[in-house]
Amino acid sequence: MGSRLLDLFRLGRCSHEFSWPRRWPDGEYYQVCLLCGEEYKYDWKTMSRQERVAGGRRVEPPRAGARQGHACARKKVSWSPRARRIKLHNQEMEYREVGTAAWHRGTVENVSQTGVLFRAAEVLADNVEVELMLEMPREITGLKHSQVIARGMVVRSVPPENGKGKPAIAAGIWDYRILHDKEELPESSVADPQGPVDV
Repeated sequence: MGSRLLDLFRLGRCSHEFSWPRRWPDGEYYQVCLLCGEEYKYDWKTMSRQERVAGGRRVEPPRAGARQGHACARKKVSWSPRARRIKLHNQEMEYREVGTAAWHRGTVENVSQTGVLFRAAEVLADNVEVELMLEMPREITGLKHSQVIARGMVVRSVPPENGKGKPAIAAGIWDYRILHDKEELPESSVADPQGPVDV
């Protein structure tokens, strides 16, 4: 990682690896480059990055205790239009409950503003914290074929119809990090995660 950063500084440019979109207190979304720290506006309607935020960093909302404003927090909402989704056509992924070591295989159906919809081997309880290892779309990370490990929470599980197929799991995403090689993969979950960002 250090040598990659030095190479970027020598070249005077950054290849950009973007975080999961976050939200400022005024409600606008943005992404941070995980390498250089630059901030860019993000539009969920078109799922695209906008212009770079010029002139200093804007203040992020507090992370501690921020779940009440998070996309995967429970709250009463009125009807709103269905969020745009990036369909991934049953892309293979792995998942596990936080605090466990065993990974399970699943398939991703789509990624949206609210998180990830995937098919799992079993129904997962609502509000269970999970880790997901998957290839995040370029529209989010800015890179092709970027494997990430994401942290989030199950917000809904739908059992298969008539007992056929696999259950559908909707998980809200708090954040993720890009995996550059297998050595970066954690062997077990961290018991005390960082607080989620407001998305």
